[in-house]
Amino acid sequence: MTAFTSFSDSRTFTISELARDFDVTPRAIRHYEDLGLLAPERRGQHRIYSRRDRVRLMLTLRGKRIGLTLTEIRELYHLYDTANDDESQLYEFIKLLSRREASLAQQRLDLEAVIKEVRALKTQCEYLMEKRTGGIPDNVPD
Repeated sequence: MTAFTSFSDSRTFTISELARDFDVTPRAIRHYEDLGLLAPERRGQHRIYSRRDRVRLMLTLRGKRIGLTLTEIRELYHLYDTANDDESQLYEFIKLLSRREASLAQQRLDLEAVIKEVRALKTQCEYLMEKRTGGIPDNVPD
């Protein structure tokens, strides 16, 4: 069974099933519950997760994968739960994604600058080695 299998609205899931299906630990799922991202029904000591919880877990993991914080994800869920229409939720999500995109673009520029500096230092070291010893030893990795 994969994370994207469709289920009837009445189907429920155990924490073990969700952990297996999404390749996360039960501890991570309990953490998401503690943060208010999931709200399973309780039957004694057992947690019973609904289709809604399953979708929220999938969306939480997707949000984390693109770099959203759990607080940002929780705010989106809150907006969804309280909004009368999808427009305000979509608007906030677009703003959030735009900020994330700008952050990633800046990180890319920063990485490119560091790579350029590392290459320049490496070239300088190779030049000094060549000048002093007549060559770079064979055991120095590229």
